[in-house]
Amino acid sequence: MLEDIKQISNPFLRAIAAGFFLSSLVTIPLTAILFFVNPKNEDWQKYIVWASLASAGIGAGTGLIVKSELSQPQTKESSEQESVVTKIESEVIVWQDWREFKVNRKVKESDGITSFYLIPNDGESIPNFIPGQFLTIKLDIPDQSKPAIRTYSLSDYSQPPKYYRLSIKREPAPSDMIVPPGIASNFMHDHIQEGSIILAKPPTGKFIIDVNSSNPAILISNGVGITPMISMVKAISLLNPSRHIWFLHGARDGSSHAFREEIGAIAAINPNLHVIYCYSQPKENDLDRYHHKGYVDVALIKEMVAPEIMEKLYGSTQAEYYLCGSPSFMDSLRDGLREWGVPDSKVLFESFTKILPKQEQPLRDMNSGKGKGSDPVEVVFNKSGKTLNWHPDDGSILELAEANDIYPDYSCRAGICGTCMCGIIEGEVIYKEPPTAFIDEGSVLICVSTPKTSRVVLDI
Repeated sequence: MLEDIKQISNPFLRAIAAGFFLSSLVTIPLTAILFFVNPKNEDWQKYIVWASLASAGIGAGTGLIVKSELSQPQTKESSEQESVVTKIESEVIVWQDWREFKVNRKVKESDGITSFYLIPNDGESIPNFIPGQFLTIKLDIPDQSKPAIRTYSLSDYSQPPKYYRLSIKREPAPSDMIVPPGIASNFMHDHIQEGSIILAKPPTGKFIIDVNSSNPAILISNGVGITPMISMVKAISLLNPSRHIWFLHGARDGSSHAFREEIGAIAAINPNLHVIYCYSQPKENDLDRYHHKGYVDVALIKEMVAPEIMEKLYGSTQAEYYLCGSPSFMDSLRDGLREWGVPDSKVLFESFTKILPKQEQPLRDMNSGKGKGSDPVEVVFNKSGKTLNWHPDDGSILELAEANDIYPDYSCRAGICGTCMCGIIEGEVIYKEPPTAFIDEGSVLICVSTPKTSRVVLDI
């Protein structure tokens, strides 16, 4: 009975229940004892009344305070449970190098995006990841001289994870960029089926969200940039549902809009998730599927998001902004948010490419690193057994390697994914821009680095 009373959350109902329980516990036995000991004594009735009132008062007081006294042990217990969860997660071994995954499900999400559900082929557990991180995969594609290595955001979230979901857009050849059609994405869409085996490295990436933050999260995406936002929304809704989230996504029309129903299902049970969809070219049957015709921009945020944030007693600069989409989309938003007064520290973004249109291709920095003028720099590829001279016009160390028939793993060529990371045995390198990928101690990213010292020895 006492345990049942402890479960009553309303303190007044808990006090009444506790008072009634203790009063009954005292009054009934006392009445029986006094009646059988001295049934002719009329004073025993008032003793019983006083005892009943006293026990009811004590019970009610106990009912009011028992919850607060229990709250500290419960918090401690919750903390211990969190520690256990952390311990369980830490016991799941994060594998090294490549691991085989089987495609358990293949689901079409929109006209251009398909999801692949990956489960470990060895049947063992997989580690959790931080919402926003990505998976690096390796594909053996026929008629290609080497495997294709690509990075794709993880687009789902659960604890603990039973699978990793990658949602991949079929990439055509852009008309204004120096890139071929998406070899890997088209291969995934056309040839990878349920039961196919794919090699993958552990989840990684710095585009992550602090789920426990109390600041409003403004998640802004377009196209396939929606994928990391899905994992963020699900994680916050699961682990911190009181946090306000504004989910702004831009698509061409309803047929190209992925995960609409999935986000709708979350919003139906999470009142703190506020969804805004923008269609740039809506069709006639899209009338009830979007909230704004046009693009997601800062003007829209000022009009539809900022007033709601202020209404909930938050200042606009106290929000955290997460951006993922096309480079021009994110550049425009970053510039607009900065002009609006949002600190750069409150704006995080993700992009897996830094490719520019042809007319904007930058000239190589002829003065980067050592080797200015005609002075060569010696780069030793230790495992390959080759020693090469690097000049500024050779570009990055990765480009130097490829030009001399050495083919290290790489993917983004932008210092984002970390696939090209290798050990450095001697010397130093210099980065034109700080890489965003995690770099292990004693390692370098060769896709965005050039030699800094006159001799560099790499474990390749």
